[in-house]
Amino acid sequence: MPRSRRWALIPATALLLTGAAVAGAQLASAATTGCRVTYTVTNSWPGGFGAAVDVTNLGDPVNGWHLTWTFAAGQGITQLWNGTAAQSGTAVTVTNVSYNAAIATGATVSFGFNGSYTATNPAPASFALNGVTCIGGTTPTSGGPSPTGSTTPPPPGASGPCDLYAAGGTPCIAAHSTVRALYGSYGGNLYQVRRSSDNATRNIAALAPGGVANAATQDAFCAGTSCVVTILFDQSGHGNDLAYQGPGGAGGADTPASATRESLTVGSAKAYSLYINAGNSYWRNGAATGVPTGSAPEGMYMVTSGTHVNSGCCFDYGNSETTRRADGAGAMDAIYFGTSCWFGGCSGSGPWVQADLEYGLYPGGSSSWNPNQRAFANRYVTAMLKNNGTSRFAIKGSNAQAGSLTTLWDGALPRGYSPMRKQGAIVLGSGGDCCATNTNQSAGTFYEGAMVSGYPSDATDNAVQANIVAAGYR
Repeated sequence: MPRSRRWALIPATALLLTGAAVAGAQLASAATTGCRVTYTVTNSWPGGFGAAVDVTNLGDPVNGWHLTWTFAAGQGITQLWNGTAAQSGTAVTVTNVSYNAAIATGATVSFGFNGSYTATNPAPASFALNGVTCIGGTTPTSGGPSPTGSTTPPPPGASGPCDLYAAGGTPCIAAHSTVRALYGSYGGNLYQVRRSSDNATRNIAALAPGGVANAATQDAFCAGTSCVVTILFDQSGHGNDLAYQGPGGAGGADTPASATRESLTVGSAKAYSLYINAGNSYWRNGAATGVPTGSAPEGMYMVTSGTHVNSGCCFDYGNSETTRRADGAGAMDAIYFGTSCWFGGCSGSGPWVQADLEYGLYPGGSSSWNPNQRAFANRYVTAMLKNNGTSRFAIKGSNAQAGSLTTLWDGALPRGYSPMRKQGAIVLGSGGDCCATNTNQSAGTFYEGAMVSGYPSDATDNAVQANIVAAGYR
């Protein structure tokens, strides 16, 4: 199981708001608006920090701009360059200066600032350029930007889960899949395979932006030999790639999973799963690359399988210890899926969606069995977890092929877990105290998953589930 300790300072944090074009009929006379913002904490000291902000214009050319956001923890700007800052409470507006007023289509302007903070320094959840929320894509407007600064979230079939999270103000800080792109605009590498015949590696990309993995590339590369998955590439832009735990990977005692154990169809295209058995797992220290730490809120989901499970510890995806040791209650915040009944008293035999918070797999808000729990034995299962870091968490699950989410728990954190003490590593396929010196004991299948900064709304959760169903797993 995963664990962690809370760090006093975060030396570097980056938030990338990215996404896809919003579907809809574009009028010939309409202006096209869209933007992407990268927010990076460049350094940090007691009570203060430095930050850099890059704003990329994805729509029509802009002449004169202002960028707005809200600080989540009462931070303040003390000095700013390459712009003019105005702050009222936690609301910030940065306006261009004369020499950077114009932003051509595809161009980027940058500014930086020094700021102050008290207890925590989370990155802003969202930004708006000239009143239009930056979701990393474009949307047409016939009468100028919306006065409220809002945009219509993309429909489930026209974008990826991370576009939906960004539109809801909780952007992905890590996005992984061997199956498909999780942004409508992402057409890059999804994962890497290594073949046994000569130890050569090959990156497997999406067939097209927003599309399914190019399984034909893997088939040709692995023909006549065996292949394993060595890396799952992060699609969010934060660099949170997951490498296998073991020699030649992220370090440790595990091995990479087979790349060809299970094939499936998504939509009308062939793809491969990450089929994890005991001794296979993946890891990344993301504490300096956007993964929430301490009591910062976060959410996550994965698509897994109810037909390939066991009770070994622990088939997890989510936030874990950077030390790879069990560092205490609240050191982890990860989705668990399997048949483990950690505290006893379970009803039925599972598999269940639970929360691995370290020192326990929680079916609900205590070590007692949660009567709202239910088993998900479907071939494809959606598992979700979100945690505000101080008082509340929610566990949800569903058939990934049809239907809506079932809320298994939405309430108080277990006693001793407030506040959370997350460390910011990402683990997949093992518990948090694996696998520096030991090996993983769990089994499970991973198709896709993402972690987000902030506490997603129920509406966003539902939109992501609808998107998964629309993807057409079969």
